[in-house]
Amino acid sequence: MMAPLMLPSVQWRGDRIARLNLLAAAAMLAIASLLLILFQWYSLQTSFQRNLRIQADMLAPAAALALRQDNPLAAQQLLAPLAAAPHVQQALLYSPYGAPFARYARSGSDAAPAAPRAGMQTDYLGGHAALLQTLPGGGALYLRASLAPLYLSLAQFSAFTLLVCLCAFGLTVLMVRRTRAAAQHAENHLHYLAHVDPVTQLPNRHEFNDALAYALARADRQDSSVGLLLLDLDNFKVVNDTLGHHCGDQLLKLVSERLVAILRSTDIICRIGGDEFVVIVEPADDASEMASVARKILAVLAEPFALEGHQLYVSASIGVSLYPFDAQDVATLTRNADTAMYHAKHQGKNRYAVFQSEMELRAQRRLRMEANLRRALQNEELYLHYQPQIDLRSGRIVGVEALIRWHCREMGQLSPSEFIPVAEESGIIVDLGRWVLQSACRQAAAWCKAGLLDSLEHVAVNLSACQARDPGLMDDIHAILHETQLPHGLLELEITEGVLMDNVHANVELMRRLQDTGIHLSIDDFGTGYSSMSYLKRLPIDQLKIDRSFVHDLPGEGEAIVTAIIAMAHSLHLKVVAEGVETLQQVEFLRKAGCDNAQGFFFARPMTAAQLTALLLERRDWSTRTILPA
Repeated sequence: MMAPLMLPSVQWRGDRIARLNLLAAAAMLAIASLLLILFQWYSLQTSFQRNLRIQADMLAPAAALALRQDNPLAAQQLLAPLAAAPHVQQALLYSPYGAPFARYARSGSDAAPAAPRAGMQTDYLGGHAALLQTLPGGGALYLRASLAPLYLSLAQFSAFTLLVCLCAFGLTVLMVRRTRAAAQHAENHLHYLAHVDPVTQLPNRHEFNDALAYALARADRQDSSVGLLLLDLDNFKVVNDTLGHHCGDQLLKLVSERLVAILRSTDIICRIGGDEFVVIVEPADDASEMASVARKILAVLAEPFALEGHQLYVSASIGVSLYPFDAQDVATLTRNADTAMYHAKHQGKNRYAVFQSEMELRAQRRLRMEANLRRALQNEELYLHYQPQIDLRSGRIVGVEALIRWHCREMGQLSPSEFIPVAEESGIIVDLGRWVLQSACRQAAAWCKAGLLDSLEHVAVNLSACQARDPGLMDDIHAILHETQLPHGLLELEITEGVLMDNVHANVELMRRLQDTGIHLSIDDFGTGYSSMSYLKRLPIDQLKIDRSFVHDLPGEGEAIVTAIIAMAHSLHLKVVAEGVETLQQVEFLRKAGCDNAQGFFFARPMTAAQLTALLLERRDWSTRTILPA
């Protein structure tokens, strides 16, 4: 099973951004530190020069007095206290004639300046600053101080600033690393959500697409093949509906664990949504190897699953396609496997099917049919045929069944057995069924007004599974009956046995509501489903229709089953209709067995409303055709 990994480009991009952030932070700290040091240097220098000027200003009055009094001793005593100022290296008092009058020097090697310039002079290379200030009344005072204290203060400040800068940079590195770790964790989590199915921990659809594209590219480089199996769990919805979605998720997890256990470590297993899984097999030598893998999957899923005290049996329909034989790209290969899977499902489920080109043609035809079916109602391509039901005792027409027909402008005449399943799968059957019910009721109402339904007990219309689940069904029926003014008792709704048992409690409630309105109810295709006798005796129904598969075996193998159905129905006070009657021998057997009504080609094929109108006007009696000649 493929483990989803962090994409290298994403991680490299994140590391690069982190490094750039650190470099930017270091540059900003360095610039800030340099600016602080320069500002400190300017401040120290200004303060140093100001102090030197203050000292000169303090000495100037006494020095001028000593010059006026021509007292060198007093001048020398005035300069002597400068020894307490460690930064002052030399002090000179010049007479008005420019000759040295008094002198102080910290070191004997300090020579007197030859010709000092007036004002403040700073020699950064020499490491000193000098100030020559003229005195009132003539003469000048010269002070020279060392810059060493200034340099020392600046060095201390710079060291402290750099230490603070390094600490700040260290904190920045720590914060960037923590931020990067949090971002990495978030990226990993987002990648997990984007690439891993949270229920089964398998790669999801996004990861599957990447893995399959990579597998096909590798197959091209190595001149090998790739097999794809798409499997869909059969009737998984029943588990969710009966045990809840939590149990459904647990079942998916158990299924994924079994798949991982039996397949090779090189095989890639993904859950692409709902109850659909895919397996990428590479290299796949041929279709026989893929068929072997499919059989292995079916076998391991056949074992029961223990889930919260329940023992569940799960089967799957599997579609197989092979690259590069069945497709040349990811999308086509996946679509072909999906087509093969639906073919297996339509063949009875719990099996696999290897993709064939004919399947694609059927799938395309189905898509065309669905697209045209959606337009058929607006294009008036649909119409009804009616097949009479004959009373086997009196030979009279006692009912008719409305049967839908479709002549597509693009695809020609289509059989109901072909387009009705498409309508049910696509959901169009609800609108289609509403149109059939409305059209049949309008026609029946027209016959009723013409006085042609005096011998008829009902007009039958089939009710699909989707219609039975439609919450607006009762409102539609009431609205149609109100519009057409058809007596409720003339309408009969036929529900197949399979639809009835799909959700017994809900359907029983629906049938009671229908019966309360006076509508007749019939179970169609009886004997082909799995009706429980305990339910059957409580169903609010009026009639059973024996499926044509049993009638076809009359007389012969079907006699026992048909006889039992008729006897059981009569014991429950239900009428019995046999459909698919085609021979006089079948009619004779059914009549003797006590069957009430029959319909089939023996009496009449489905016909248009105009043809049936003519037949009703004829008031034909079929009693002579229901008895074998002596």
